Amino acid sequence: MKLVIAMIQPHKLPDVKEALFAADIHRMTITNALGCGQQKGFTETYRGVLTEVNLLKKVRLEVAVNEDYLEKTVEAIIKGARTGNIGDGKIFVLDIGECIRIRTGEKGRDAIG
Repeated sequence: MKLVIAMIQPHKLPDVKEALFAADIHRMTITNALGCGQQKGFTETYRGVLTEVNLLKKVRLEVAVNEDYLEKTVEAIIKGARTGNIGDGKIFVLDIGECIRIRTGEKGRDAIG
């Protein structure tokens, strides 16, 4: 069991969701986030004051999958999120120690689905 966490640009979320649905992956959690990376933000003038904006809007996507869906999930996220520019995001893959479905009490692979 793996947890795939992807930090992507907000405007690429519909493309990533479409790619995941096409790969038969329908379970995910989406969170709005702020962050900075290699792109380092930008400066702008607001009401005559120069302001440095270094925390940019991002979307955090989390998908728990069994081993046989891992590669399909990562490929779908890359397909939907890639623009070829700095700031496309990152994907992290973590091991899941245990998963329990609250409704049925199922554990492990069966709980992830």
